[in-house]
Amino acid sequence: MPDIGPMEIILVLAIALLVLGPSKLPEIGKSLGASIREFRKATTDVQESMRIDPPAPAAPPAPAAPPAPAAPLAAVSSAPAVASTQVPPAPQPPTQSPGSGEPQAGA
Repeated sequence: MPDIGPMEIILVLAIALLVLGPSKLPEIGKSLGASIREFRKATTDVQESMRIDPPAPAAPPAPAAPPAPAAPLAAVSSAPAVASTQVPPAPQPPTQSPGSGEPQAGA
């Protein structure tokens, strides 16, 4: 196929000027430019739709929260902590023996 050089382009433009006239040539140039622009846009749209992109890597999972430390038992209880003092048992009421009318002291 022969190469188109600057002389061939000038010859084609001169013939177009003679055939179409000076008033129609700018309109034809504008419409030719718009059609070339639309063609390029259509080809890029087709290329983008045909392109197969690898899926984006999934975000790494968030690390699990560490377990909360166990609270000490003294802090869990709502009652105030008592020192190691023991409460004596409550006194028992005196018991009566079956034969006597007097109460006897408990053991």
